Amino acid sequence: MVKETKRLQITRFSNGRMERLRDDVVKEIPLTIVLDGEELVTLLCSPKEKEQLAVGFLFSEGLLEGKTDIARSVVDGKRGVVWIDRIEEAKKEGQLGRRFITTGCGKGFSFRDFSVEQDTKVRSRLKISPNRIPSLMKEFHERSETHKMTGGVHGAALCDENGILIFSEDIGRHSAIDKVLGRCLLEDIQMEDYFMIVSGRISSEVLLKIARGGIPILISKSAPSDLGVVLAKRLGITLIGFARGRRMNVYSNQWRIKAQG
Repeated sequence: MVKETKRLQITRFSNGRMERLRDDVVKEIPLTIVLDGEELVTLLCSPKEKEQLAVGFLFSEGLLEGKTDIARSVVDGKRGVVWIDRIEEAKKEGQLGRRFITTGCGKGFSFRDFSVEQDTKVRSRLKISPNRIPSLMKEFHERSETHKMTGGVHGAALCDENGILIFSEDIGRHSAIDKVLGRCLLEDIQMEDYFMIVSGRISSEVLLKIARGGIPILISKSAPSDLGVVLAKRLGITLIGFARGRRMNVYSNQWRIKAQG
């Protein structure tokens, strides 16, 4: 079993007193993705779900359309490398574009163009009851075991109104989302039938990842950026921020929030 934490000796100061004790911190590793025999990128991430992260990253960057694009996938956990080879048709379709520096944790970047094409828009008619959001947020926080131990990771979850279907954590909020996307691809889960909860702030590149999966509703306890709100409107995504207790802000496409009788 892969451990996501490490226990270290620390010194704690509290109320004017000093004590030596052992505390849990989150592990951070480099993970290199080799695509079609060429080194593409090295991500700084948590050590679990390496294949899911690699597949989700490639999908969100437009370099994979689905599981059938993958001819071979090999994970070397000790060396921190994932090799993914695509079928010939996928090599022609998915090309690298201009690189953007993102607001991700660490030195994040994206190969995707930030222009929004018409076919990117989310078409799902899925709706959600606002009365279900507080209990789902509570379940989300209860699932965040590594965060409760260390305070050092972000979480992402694919849900419906009955509860959480997939949950992932990572030191990077983008990588947590990519792990969920990757697992959905590998398990043939249709993402437009679900919504996503994330722990971190909602910036523009997060919206592009959500739209790539066709996910219609995005919920966070944190704030969005202005460009995040603009993209949510253009992409047809219902964006909910500051979901804390029974309060929340709906920034776009509020028609997906069910009216209360």
